[in-house]
Amino acid sequence: MSQSNITSPNTQGGGVKRAAEPEAATNEEKRFHTDTTATTPDETTEVVRRKRRKYALLLSYCGKGYLGMQRNPGYRTIEDDLLTAMLHADLMTEEGCTCPQMFHFQRAARTDKGVSAARQVVSVKLPEDVPIPDMVVKINQHLCSQIRVMAIRRATKGFNCKSWCDSRTYSYMCPTFAFAPEVEKATEDYRITPEVLDGLRNILKLYEGTHNFHNFTARKKAQDASANRYIMDIDCGQPFERNGLEWLLVKIKGQSFMLHQIRKMVGLAMAISRGLVGPEVIARAWRESRLDVPIAPGLGLVLEEPHYNKYNKRYGSDGIHEPLTWEDEKQKIEEFREENIDSCIIETEIRDKSMLQWLSTLPLHHFSTSEVTLPKNTSGLSSKTKGSDDEAEDEDEDDLDQYRISPQKSKETPVTSGIGKLKEITNGHIGTDVEKNFNILSNMDQTKGEASSVSEAKCLNS
Repeated sequence: MSQSNITSPNTQGGGVKRAAEPEAATNEEKRFHTDTTATTPDETTEVVRRKRRKYALLLSYCGKGYLGMQRNPGYRTIEDDLLTAMLHADLMTEEGCTCPQMFHFQRAARTDKGVSAARQVVSVKLPEDVPIPDMVVKINQHLCSQIRVMAIRRATKGFNCKSWCDSRTYSYMCPTFAFAPEVEKATEDYRITPEVLDGLRNILKLYEGTHNFHNFTARKKAQDASANRYIMDIDCGQPFERNGLEWLLVKIKGQSFMLHQIRKMVGLAMAISRGLVGPEVIARAWRESRLDVPIAPGLGLVLEEPHYNKYNKRYGSDGIHEPLTWEDEKQKIEEFREENIDSCIIETEIRDKSMLQWLSTLPLHHFSTSEVTLPKNTSGLSSKTKGSDDEAEDEDEDDLDQYRISPQKSKETPVTSGIGKLKEITNGHIGTDVEKNFNILSNMDQTKGEASSVSEAKCLNS
């Protein structure tokens, strides 16, 4: 008698129950299919699916040249490059690369276009027959220098990096002249004073707590429950000099953030610090009326880290799973950030002067409940520099062109139709009778189409 048929008495209910199946039986994942290229039954192949486990991947990347984290067909995204690298590393199937949900692929945060990440977490099922250090090396071999897998941790079966995330920390790095009082000219020679720095910290503290942030995002009504967000901590560090400019890093920690929320929070703080509006405008922003809130440039926004306090407390010390704290990778992450993220932000700001240009449009905002009306081409600025509400909601088509994936002529596949397509599907295995009948039908369709064209022409002439 097989083990699966053995029954044991149920001491509680007085009945019998089936014994638990061995774990090996539940983990055995096999499937069979016939190879489409096989010409005889003997060439039928057996395909064994590799056993997979849930893992948490730690990523660091520079978002320059990418249309955000989430995959967007036809555009360069971090997610698309990562999945392609896993495919080439033989850790992902073609079906999984096309439909990542097959392997429970999920991201902790969806960064917007041009936004970088010092620590981004992805959860996905990967083959368990490959050692973790080898997986890191193999994936990085197929990634560009802007993206790096820093670590991989084994996670629980039900781990989802988005739903298990307790909070997220972002940072915004910008020149200190963005906070200069209006009486002082905002130039690259400006150095922030202790009084202005203390005032800025007091302004930022007004954001802490649970508030209705419907005025700090796009297409969100005040009545939506999802507009209420909890800001745990927000502060700025000490200023530092780099490449002739003085910089400031603002860090924001919250449960979750909406589209453009952080950029609008920083933009409004800049307007208050410069004296264009009083700090009471923040309290007015919590109300139901729509408020004109400027959106700061995207350059400088970085995802610092998703936090997993509850997960670490529950599973981090169970002897099987490691806590998702990434302390061992701290030095490696800082080196990558210095070389790829911070340097890119600094060089781009010095070259494009996007913050100086944006500050010139800041006085055009009236911070009232009526709609903002900015000139379309104020001072010759591009739409992506102005930072108006229109830019927040609608992407400029010309702006998106830089993220498009250009088709490579060498890899183009000629479009085949008719009998050629039929031969392609059947790998050339069609009979002469089938080909003859197919050609007859094609000629009939062509004749019918020509007749239809003649009839249409007669109707137009009449």
